[in-house]
Amino acid sequence: MHPITPRRLNTATPEEIAEVLRGPEEHAVAWIRAAAEGGVPEAQAVYGQILLDGRGTPVDREQAVYWFKRAADANHAMAMNMLGQCHRHGWGVPVNLVLAAYWYRLAAQQGLDWGMYNYGTALALGEGVPADRAQAMAWFKRAAALGHAKSINILGGFYEDGWEVPVDKERAFEHYRRAAEGGDFRGQFNYARLLVERGEIDLALPWLERLPETATPAFLAKVAAFFARAGDARVRAVAQRLERRAGARGEGTTQP
Repeated sequence: MHPITPRRLNTATPEEIAEVLRGPEEHAVAWIRAAAEGGVPEAQAVYGQILLDGRGTPVDREQAVYWFKRAADANHAMAMNMLGQCHRHGWGVPVNLVLAAYWYRLAAQQGLDWGMYNYGTALALGEGVPADRAQAMAWFKRAAALGHAKSINILGGFYEDGWEVPVDKERAFEHYRRAAEGGDFRGQFNYARLLVERGEIDLALPWLERLPETATPAFLAKVAAFFARAGDARVRAVAQRLERRAGARGEGTTQP
């Protein structure tokens, strides 16, 4: 690794910062902090995430908010999105759904897929903004066009349940397949669920087996309960394994 020099801290590129992060953790945190204090928006956003997660430094969510705000003020889209997450979940600040939606919208308008997804979710649920499923779907479509797997999965739900569009089970199935292949655990569940409904158990089982790689314990528990009385014994067996995995893992994420 060739870390950036002090003279280059104020012009560090995302690529240079990524190279630093691949090095020893404590060394990387020191360099990222120096670059953040030097006014580099990318470093400020990264340092905010480091503080939020406690990677190589104690967790400090209030300081994380401070650095996200510094980067957001410099038009850093992911920092805007993470400010939305902080206000949504009460990380370092009181829960404020209006402010969460505000920052999600700014991130979405900057072209960030995660901002589009989170703002679309706020619109779909009426969290911090008036509920507007049509506008939510438009944002999910924009994110999906960028390959955002979670947005693709949500669109599958719109087609399956007939929200703002006629019910179209085949389009729902196709969206869930794309979301599953894109790595979204909810998409993997939905795709497996429809495969089980179609009797294609052999195709469904590998997707269920993959869920513990990325799904939260709470979600694993819900999936286990959903399939606990499935007609096929192989599906029930997977459900039992998922239930055990759910009980063995901790909860929580501070990601986008």
